[in-house]
Amino acid sequence: MRLGDATWNEVGTLVDNGIEADGVRSPILLIPVGSTEQHGPHLPIATDTLVAEEIVARAIHRTDGLMVGPTLAITSSGEHAGFPGTLSIGSDVMAQVVLELGRSADWAAGVVFVNGHGGNYSAVSKAVATLCNEDRSAMAWWPKWPSRADGGPADLHAGRIETSLLLAIDPGLVRLELAVPGADADIAALRSDGVKAVSPSGVLGDPTGASGREGERFVTTFVDDLVNEIEAWRPIDPTPAG
Repeated sequence: MRLGDATWNEVGTLVDNGIEADGVRSPILLIPVGSTEQHGPHLPIATDTLVAEEIVARAIHRTDGLMVGPTLAITSSGEHAGFPGTLSIGSDVMAQVVLELGRSADWAAGVVFVNGHGGNYSAVSKAVATLCNEDRSAMAWWPKWPSRADGGPADLHAGRIETSLLLAIDPGLVRLELAVPGADADIAALRSDGVKAVSPSGVLGDPTGASGREGERFVTTFVDDLVNEIEAWRPIDPTPAG
């Protein structure tokens, strides 16, 4: 179920009936967290949002008791300032948004923030830690990209991985003829100087070799990991029914 499609009393019924015989509580609210920021000349500004939404859309069919919440699409993207189209609310505001959203979802058995944008890591991690310290059930999840040590591409942004993901999710949005290799930068340089100073194209990595088939493998791996983490974390009622 999508939260936005339901009425309050329908959600209330789910909550009232949400403790199964084995003590597993539901609903678990999944919040896709993306961004609105440049992704080079060949990928859409909504790339991170589309990835997070796709992972959530597939995950809800893999296990019971999940509900899709509204997407957070304008988040912390200050490192991409200077590129037309980028919108950002900054890390401090993002942390507060996630914190207050999590607090307001006390009716749910738990909240999982499904992240598609690495630039939100500090803000989301801080907010989720506070929620957990307040004895609320909250979890943050990010895709585990293949590292260079494991033979993965030198990708930070709009490179082969994200290009492959979009070719799998919505290939009509990919301007593959405009894809160009970009700079090979590290996180420290991006935080101090911003992406535009490091890579005028906005690409950090090399989209060469990207394919929808590879993207589908990435999406499947990410969904498997998310579902496994939810199942391992899912709140259990200490006094299950029956």
